[in-house]
Amino acid sequence: MYKENMVEKYQEKTFEDIKHLNEFGEEYWEARELQGVLGYKEWRYFLAVIEKAQIACSQSNNDISCHFGVNTKIVKAGKTTKPIIDYKLSRYACYLIVQNANPKYERVALGQTYFAVQTRKMELTEKEYHKLSEDEKRLYRRRQTKDGNKVLYKVAKEKGVKNFDKFTNAGYKGLYNGETANDIAKRKGLRYREDILDNMGSVELGANIFRITQTEALLEKQKEPDENMATDTHYKVGKAIRETMEKLGSTMPEDLPTPKRSIKELEKEKALLDIYK
Repeated sequence: MYKENMVEKYQEKTFEDIKHLNEFGEEYWEARELQGVLGYKEWRYFLAVIEKAQIACSQSNNDISCHFGVNTKIVKAGKTTKPIIDYKLSRYACYLIVQNANPKYERVALGQTYFAVQTRKMELTEKEYHKLSEDEKRLYRRRQTKDGNKVLYKVAKEKGVKNFDKFTNAGYKGLYNGETANDIAKRKGLRYREDILDNMGSVELGANIFRITQTEALLEKQKEPDENMATDTHYKVGKAIRETMEKLGSTMPEDLPTPKRSIKELEKEKALLDIYK
């Protein structure tokens, strides 16, 4: 089995260490602990981020109280005590918080990587995902890239993108140190018009899922249609992900191995197995 993505392992150590379980075995995070992990020194600044996240939660037609539970605590203040406000956060709430936090903080960037990847695992739980074989992870993440790209290109079109080849290659150039989709295909030794995403391992697909989802999130914030701005955003997201991987000592995307079998071959094999079950 291929080694797990070093980025995800780093995130799990950072964020899973502060995870709590309630009496029903349900996970939650405490806002003031998350504040420290993300590098915010003052509660008032972090509270502003929480408020933005609550707005995003409401706009997504989710119940704020289900994801941001108010939790009043009594703490020591000199010789006396005083009540302070805290929150019990769901995983989704943490995801929204890091999306609205300042990405200049390195820990915020890492938090964005972690929670974006985790919340995009759709119906699979984290435990179920890690039980999958490498081929199963590839099939699963390839579906995520397909679904993610549908949304990304829809949003990009709304933001004024017409030259989708240029837009797509901007993201790859950022993530792959200047390589276009054609460059990646040639390096992998693929046939003409063979999809590069069909020929990536689960770790490489994971990096591209993050590129797709983060670009989508930033384009949603773009106020006016502007093709150049949208294309530049895609490049910057790819580059930021690359820089984060480099800081963590992860294998760069272009250095990850190309699987011997493509996704299409795996899908055909799976279809045949389903027939003879």
